Amino acid sequence: MRRIALVIALLVAAGLALYWATRPKPIAVAVAEIATGKVETTLANTRAGTVEACQRTKLSTIIGGRIEYLGVKEGDKVAKGQLLLKLWNDDQQAQAELARAQIALSARRGDEACIAAVNAENEAKRQAELRERGFVSPSKEEAARTEAAVRRAACNTARADVAQAEAKLKATRVEQGRVALYAPFAGTVAKIVGELGEYSTPSPPGVPTPPAIDLIDDSCLYVKAPMDEVDAPKIRPGQTVRITLDALPGRTLPGKVRRVAPYVSAVEKQARTVDIEVDFDRPGEAGPLLVGYSADVEIVLETRDAVPRIPTAAIQEGGRVLVLAGDRLEERRIRTGLANWEYTEVTEGLQAGERIVTSLERTGVKAGARASAEAKATP
Repeated sequence: MRRIALVIALLVAAGLALYWATRPKPIAVAVAEIATGKVETTLANTRAGTVEACQRTKLSTIIGGRIEYLGVKEGDKVAKGQLLLKLWNDDQQAQAELARAQIALSARRGDEACIAAVNAENEAKRQAELRERGFVSPSKEEAARTEAAVRRAACNTARADVAQAEAKLKATRVEQGRVALYAPFAGTVAKIVGELGEYSTPSPPGVPTPPAIDLIDDSCLYVKAPMDEVDAPKIRPGQTVRITLDALPGRTLPGKVRRVAPYVSAVEKQARTVDIEVDFDRPGEAGPLLVGYSADVEIVLETRDAVPRIPTAAIQEGGRVLVLAGDRLEERRIRTGLANWEYTEVTEGLQAGERIVTSLERTGVKAGARASAEAKATP
């Protein structure tokens, strides 16, 4: 019997040893310990936004003509009111000179007519006094009054001629303004279409005229970004925004929502979006920026500090997570609060210090599986 018991014990020990040697090894999983920290609810743009200038205008002449003067080149800084481009207009200048000459001539004729009118009115007064004394007939007095009235009318006509000549001069100045481009604000010349001596041709009515000069005010910049129409009701002017630029990798610039478009943009083959405009809080921190830079915005809707949080990637469908309890994976349902792509607030279902699995994509990671926390890489 002792031998039988010894054999059985040896067989059991061998079986246990064989099971221990051949059993599946624990799955190494990446874990994150429940900790407290800041959690934010944010919104991000659906497509890349763009850095825009607060003022930008594309200038073009109203009429066609040969470019006679081009006083700037691309990249030049210009002052408000500076002449940028002018077409040939010698004929208009000649008309202006003619109008000035007509003004001078009409003024002299007016002086002559008004002096004659004053003399005629004085003569009419003398004739009236003589008639009262009986020295002249009533008909002669009437003739003097009529002559005075005619002279006064001639004086008024001459003055009207002066006003007409001045109006004609103003008209020629307006015409001259149709061939010249002046800077409406101080800025930078971004692009020029046309060269000195070339002919600038305006488009027919109803067709946009290609701009001759593209002028931007790069002293004031903002970001214009498209947001999903579903998120639009949550966005308000004044909300805090984080701005990132491809041209400035690794940097985040603070900003504020300035404006939310009052309509939805429907672009073919793209989602319906609402454009927002974002101002830089401290534009000087970004350094010199170029209009047209691509930019991304992240709008902060709500923030909570010092709350239990876990990585958002650790949450499975239905609000389930895997907890490493000892050497086994245990499924747990949780309730969540604020969330973003990085962290999610946990309001119920987990305790501080518990470890949840973040490497859900690994083979064999499921509830009930044996697992062990993989060692963290040392920096």
